[in-house]
Parts: sequence; structure tokens; C-alpha cells
Amino acid sequence: MIREATDADLPVVRELFRAFMHELEDAPHRDDDTEEDLAKIERGLGKGWHVLLAERDDKPIGLAVAEKAGTRVGYLSSLYVRPGARGSGVAAELVRELVARLKAQGVEVLELDVLATNEEARAIYERWGFTPVQLNLGAPIAALEQRLSRLSGPTFGSVHVQTDDVGAVERAVQKALPRLGRSAGTSVTGPRNGWVAVHDELLDREPKLLPRLAKELSYALGGVVLAIGVEEGAVVRYALFDRGGAVDEYASVPEYYGPLPPGDVVALGANPTVLARLTGADPARVREIVRTAVSPAELLPATELIEAIAGVVGIAEAGHGYAPAG
Repeated sequence: MIREATDADLPVVRELFRAFMHELEDAPHRDDDTEEDLAKIERGLGKGWHVLLAERDDKPIGLAVAEKAGTRVGYLSSLYVRPGARGSGVAAELVRELVARLKAQGVEVLELDVLATNEEARAIYERWGFTPVQLNLGAPIAALEQRLSRLSGPTFGSVHVQTDDVGAVERAVQKALPRLGRSAGTSVTGPRNGWVAVHDELLDREPKLLPRLAKELSYALGGVVLAIGVEEGAVVRYALFDRGGAVDEYASVPEYYGPLPPGDVVALGANPTVLARLTGADPARVREIVRTAVSPAELLPATELIEAIAGVVGIAEAGHGYAPAG
């Protein structure tokens, strides 16, 4: 039997609602608002809220609470059946009666909230035809603060060509740089340890141009070229090219600028095999040093990390704090 609760039923309503809240395994950061919610139900009883009781043999076995929450929307705030009466269709009977009452008020859609961890209830609601309307997401403040923090630090970068032919690199740079933008000064140095380094103020100002120049030089010279730099003093990024094709890409904090699809995050992890084959780096050292994290705080400071990576791949720098190789 399903019937509307009255003021005389308040003790039963309180008992069933508290049992309902006790069973919910809410997130630990949330306050227990059982009494506040119960007070709202009591105030709404007989004043526009639908508070239904399910009874069997004159004993209360279920509770449902809903209200008209908009012109065409109803909201089911509570649905509870005692454990011993579950599986017998009592919950469906309660909702069926609520639907009839809300429909008479012009309600076209019934909404409810369910905990993401309550898989059993979610399965039932989906079987009845409920579909997600809105997702309520949560994140610890400490984690957000760490992930969203911005460091105030330098942005710089350089390109490294695996060759001893400095003249060929200079000529290729002279052809490529005018297409990228105006440059205040370019230096081509080396070779050191089999690498010729290219520095340019334009590349320091615009780190996105690093891989573009590296790709052009790799294609023009038909060899291995590495673009590497630091962004905002927080992220170390490199792109490795061979004969004009991108073969490896790395970012120390892949989601520093915002969330990425999982596949993109994985793709921004260094490939030790490729890096070893093309630069002669020790794969074990690559795995040890060239790591990714969700926050800069989990890694070496970016200016130290880029020095460590430079040492692993064997490039030598005169500026920007890179550690000399060899």
C-alpha cells in the first residue's frame, strides 16, 4: 500500500529517512546534513512536497520524497526501502505513484541525484530510464592548488642538430628563420659532442616555434634534430625529429596548461628506446631522469631538469644554465 504521509507519520518519516542517510556512503569531506534535510521534508509535508510511505501489513517499509522543482521538472530527493523488503518492487511502486502525482502537476521530467559509488542504485535508475543530466565533480583543494599553480620563471629554448657541419646548419637556419618571424639575434655554436646548437631570441620568446625550426632543419639536413626548452620556469619540453619526421615528444608536466585526453598524456612521455637509438643516451638514465608528473613540484626544478636531460642526451650548452656535457 502506498499513501501520503501526514503529520501523525512524522516519527516514521524521521526513522526511515535517518536509516536512508545512514546507509549512504557519502564522500568523507561532506558534512552530515541529515537533520537539515529532514527539517525541509517536515516543513514541506502537506505544503507541496510529496512524502509517500509504503506499507505492508500496516508496517512502514519504504519512503519516497519528491517535489516540483520547476515548470516542467520534478526532483526525487529520497527513495528508501527497508533491506528486508527490497527486491519485491516496492521502490518501483513508490516512484510510480510519485510520477502520477507529478504528472498531474505538469511535470515532464523527473530528476534525482545518486552517488557515483552507489552502483546498485545507479543500475536500477538506468533500468527505469534515467540518464545523466549533469555531473557533480569534486577535487581536493590541495591537489587543485598544486595542479593549477603557475611558477614565475624563465621561458627559453634551443635547437640541436646532430652533425659536425656548422656551416650547413648556419645556411639552413638562415633560410628557415625568416619564415618563422623576425629575429634579434641568432647564434650557431659547436660542434660539441657531435651536436651543433642553435640559439635565437625569437625561440626564447616563442617556445612553440622551437619544434617548427627543428622540423625544418631536420628535413633540410636529413638528420636528427632536438628542440628543447623550459616554459614558465615550470615545464621542460622537447621534440625529437629524424629526417623531418617527429619521432619522440616529451613534456615534464603534460597537463600543466589543462587536462588532456589520456592518450595525449601518455604520448608526452619520453621514449627511452627511440632516444637511445638516435642520441646514444643510456635508456636506464632516460627512464630515471626524463619522467613526467602531474605537478612541477614532483620533479626537479625545470632549470635543473633540463640540465639533467641535456647531460643524458649529450648536448652541451653555453647559456640558459644547461650543464655542459662530457
